[in-house]
Amino acid sequence: QVQVEESGGGLVQAGGSLRLSCTASGRPFSSYGMAWFRQSPGKEREFVAAVTRSAGSPVYADSVKGRFAISRDNAKNTVSLQMNTLKPEDTDIYYCAVSSRIILSSTRYASAYNYWGQGTQVTVSS
Repeated sequence: QVQVEESGGGLVQAGGSLRLSCTASGRPFSSYGMAWFRQSPGKEREFVAAVTRSAGSPVYADSVKGRFAISRDNAKNTVSLQMNTLKPEDTDIYYCAVSSRIILSSTRYASAYNYWGQGTQVTVSS
């Protein structure tokens, strides 16, 4: 089974930055899509950013455009999320999502991904 692990979460003040990293490991496979979602207990899962292996244009949620940047290393099956100008509303558990198959629907949909990490906590104080 493929395992997905996130790291880099923490506590920062508003206006600060964090960089999240995610690695997919286990049996050999080709990750087509890698993405970040965020969710807190009692709230809906929210799409944050995604990028495909083909190195097409990254996709971002409107709420993070201009502040967050996603990147990936195809050889290492890793994806990172650079988060700048953080706001208290960014506080959440951030999940890394990986798809080992081509995505025909939308990279914004959680259902497009078949492997998920356990999440890393990001807390932004006001």
